[in-house]
Amino acid sequence: MIDINKAVATTVKTGKVLFGANNAVKSVKTGRAKLILLAANCSKRIRADIEYYSKISAIPVVIYNGTSIDLGAVCGKLFTVSALTIRDPGDSDILKLTETRRTMA
Repeated sequence: MIDINKAVATTVKTGKVLFGANNAVKSVKTGRAKLILLAANCSKRIRADIEYYSKISAIPVVIYNGTSIDLGAVCGKLFTVSALTIRDPGDSDILKLTETRRTMA
């Protein structure tokens, strides 16, 4: 099983990520994201928008089992992060989250 906190931290350090819900919506609409990570307390409206456009663009969405404060701390930021857009995973294996989620479902 993959350690999601370690994978997120590695991705932020070595990959290309965007922070925030607005960036996530834009990236999903344009199909530029490889994975969207949403905090558990992300607003219902934003979550619905991202999930709708991700189905159209076939971009996986993973719900992080922590609040936006927790996700911000894992990313090494002093602000809350409700949505994390991963464009390039860098040295991390975070994209394996989608493989394990598909086999679990």
